[in-house]
Amino acid sequence: MNDQCATPDFSTAEMSSEAAPPPLRAADAREAAAVFAAKLSPAPSTRAVQNLVLLSSELVTNAIRYAGGVTALSFGADQGALHVRVVDPSPTHPQCRVPDLTGRTGGFGWPMVLRLASRVTIHRHGSRGKTILATLAR
Repeated sequence: MNDQCATPDFSTAEMSSEAAPPPLRAADAREAAAVFAAKLSPAPSTRAVQNLVLLSSELVTNAIRYAGGVTALSFGADQGALHVRVVDPSPTHPQCRVPDLTGRTGGFGWPMVLRLASRVTIHRHGSRGKTILATLAR
């Protein structure tokens, strides 16, 4: 993981991409991820789609809970990978916390993102927020 956003250009010819409306709830992100994946040909593996849906949900949940919401959500795919990009208004880097086993304060989402994604990049936009891009194998 790094702070440089060495991200794929979602406009290249060999990549499918789609911007989704900024979600207000994690459920909106899960639905958008599933709809995006269903349009891909060839279809990604079932496991990749499940991981894309879960990554989208966790990134959006974290942005809503800790970063003031989501200002942009987009998905991309190329021959070997799926990508989810979440933009939020907070410049603060996500933090790993000790998980709360009582379920009150969380602490599971960011470590899950780091385990599921093959690559996570964070690009800060000064005091205007950040973009998080998670990439996973197709």
